[in-house]
Amino acid sequence: MIKGFIFDLDGVITDTAELHFQAWKILSDSMNWEFDRELNERLRGVSRMDSINIIREHNNAEVSEEKLVELATRKNEIYVDSLNQITPKDYLPGAQELLTLLRQESFLVALGSASKNSTKVLQQLDAVKYFDIIGDGNSVSKSKPAPDIFLFGAERLGLKPEECIVYEDAEAGIDAAKAGGFYAVGIGPEERVGHADIRFDSMARATLFEVKSHFNELF
Repeated sequence: MIKGFIFDLDGVITDTAELHFQAWKILSDSMNWEFDRELNERLRGVSRMDSINIIREHNNAEVSEEKLVELATRKNEIYVDSLNQITPKDYLPGAQELLTLLRQESFLVALGSASKNSTKVLQQLDAVKYFDIIGDGNSVSKSKPAPDIFLFGAERLGLKPEECIVYEDAEAGIDAAKAGGFYAVGIGPEERVGHADIRFDSMARATLFEVKSHFNELF
């Protein structure tokens, strides 16, 4: 029986993808590295250090581990500065309505994000009140596609993986949910999240009614 929901943040609750892209672009330009939206797609749902390594490898750059940490930190500073522009108007369509309904129906709710800035984003959205547990890049050492962040959320909620549904917009996130034994709802195109248990083009379509209808025997 489903008792809890675990949500990714970027691309599910709100869309900070453009802010991430701009921050990585500024950093890459400062290094004279190539960085475009196609490469940016490979960073979706991936940790900061894994992301900088993807960019480094794409550019065939030889960079020390110490320098990579410095670059990742600089990118994060650029990104965090941009978070101040987020407001409660920046929920993705359908996201706040779903979170409100889950509260009304007494489901347990956790965040399962790779971002280390999740709390700041939730505060800007005035969304902390919707979550029982906040799991982010500070909570576990292994990032997606390892299932650790979702296992962390389920454990803190006092639930088993099979009692939880994960909402994810990234291929690595769906892989993580599957690896952990969770039910997965994919948000986005077939080529990215088509391996989820059920997929929707947007959060606006991924309503509690639709999800309950698909997983009918679990509710």
